[in-house]
Amino acid sequence: MSDDQVLVGRGITKRFGGLVALNDVSIEVPKRSIVGLVGPNGAGKSTLFGCLSGLTRPEGGSVMLNGRDVTRTKPQKRARLGMARTFQQPELFTGLTVREHIVLAHRVRFERRRLWSDMVGPRSIMKPPASETEAVDAIIELLEIERLASMPVTALPLGSTRLVEVARALACAPDVLLLDEPLSGLDVNESEALARALVKVVTEAERDLSLLLVEHDVATVLAISKKIYVLDFGQLIASGTPDEIRSSDIVRAAYLGDDAVSETAAD
Repeated sequence: MSDDQVLVGRGITKRFGGLVALNDVSIEVPKRSIVGLVGPNGAGKSTLFGCLSGLTRPEGGSVMLNGRDVTRTKPQKRARLGMARTFQQPELFTGLTVREHIVLAHRVRFERRRLWSDMVGPRSIMKPPASETEAVDAIIELLEIERLASMPVTALPLGSTRLVEVARALACAPDVLLLDEPLSGLDVNESEALARALVKVVTEAERDLSLLLVEHDVATVLAISKKIYVLDFGQLIASGTPDEIRSSDIVRAAYLGDDAVSETAAD
C-alpha cells in the first residue's frame, strides 16, 4: 500500500450461502479524492461497503486503512482510526435537533469523556466551547443547512435527514468517509448543493479527507469523482476515470443489457 492511499481493499470475497456476493474485488481510495462506486441493483456495492467498514467480514481478502490492516477490526475501532460512513436509511436520534446531532458527533471524536457529564450534569450540549462552536458552524455552513440547525430531526423530510447524516459524519473529522447513496431522496437543488459541498470539503478543507461514494445518480458520480469502480454481480468489471467509464461498452452492457448496446453500436 502506497503512502498516498488512505483506504485499500484487496481481493475481497464474500459469500452468503451459495451466493458469491463479491468475488476477488480490489479498490483503492487515494488521499484527498472522491472515488465513485457504481453498478446495477444487486451488484454488491452495499456488501463491499460492509466489508470495508467492518459490518461484514469477508471470507477472503484484506482491508487497509492508513497503512494498517483492519480486516478483522470492529467498526468502532475503524472509526477511531479515521473511518466514517453513512447509511441508506438515516439513523438519527428523534429527540435531538440538527445542531445537537453535529455537536454530539464532534464530542464523540474529540471530547468523549465529556459526553456523560453533559447528559447528567449541569452543563448542556447547547453550551459548547468556542472551538466546538466554530467547527460545528463550519459544517452547517458548508452543507448549507443553516435554516435546519435548530429544527428537531423528526420535523425533517427524508432528503434533509440525509444531509444531517453527512454533517454528523464530517463532525467526526474522518480521513475517509463512506457515503451510501447520500443523494437518495434529495430534490434537484439539494442534490446539487450536497455535490458542491462534497467537492469543496475534499478540495478546500484544511484536514485531508477522502470520499468513497455509492450512488444511483451515476451522472453526479461521474461529475465529481476522480476515479470510478463498477461492480456487476459481485465482479469488478471496470475502473477508471469518468471519461473511461462513460465510453466503456462493458459498463453500458451492465446497465442496459448486451442487446441494447449491440443495437446502439449498429445504429
